[in-house]
Amino acid sequence: MSSADFASAWLLVVLCAVSGAYCLRQVRRSGGAAAGETVMAFGMALMAVPLGDRDGWQALVLGAVFSGAALHAVWLLRGGVHHAHHLVGSLAMAYMALTTAAGYGHGGGLPLVTGLLLLYYAGYVLLGGARLVAAGGGCAQRTYPVAPAESAESAESAESAELTRACRLAMGMGMLAMLLTM
Repeated sequence: MSSADFASAWLLVVLCAVSGAYCLRQVRRSGGAAAGETVMAFGMALMAVPLGDRDGWQALVLGAVFSGAALHAVWLLRGGVHHAHHLVGSLAMAYMALTTAAGYGHGGGLPLVTGLLLLYYAGYVLLGGARLVAAGGGCAQRTYPVAPAESAESAESAESAELTRACRLAMGMGMLAMLLTM
């Protein structure tokens, strides 16, 4: 592994760990609603650690964790289709872990599955980035008067929503980067 690959792998670890810490903070505030994102972010950070070749058992453990996260996402689908992204993410992480366990390592996996996941996450990142930029522009153009208490509350809520979007975008970019290295 070159020094540039090593540095970018550690940057991905830090990005995912920071996203996980933010999601963990949101779990406390929301009563557990962001638990799936927290597991995904910390799991992605763990998978991105540049350890060289992983033993089969490490990849199997990660595969089992993400398979459990996929089952949790299936359970969340009862609340609406908007939870389907968690299912796709959990299944993608389980797929990457299990291809590593099967000995495929880098350059492995099924090309069709990897290609479909790359298309999904490329679209997700582009759409998420566009939404984040649009949300930032919408807040700056606000010109109508607002009561002081309402403005402080809405500003905090808008900031939290933008941070959540940024966190999701960072994790989407992390998934895209990990899929590109397969």
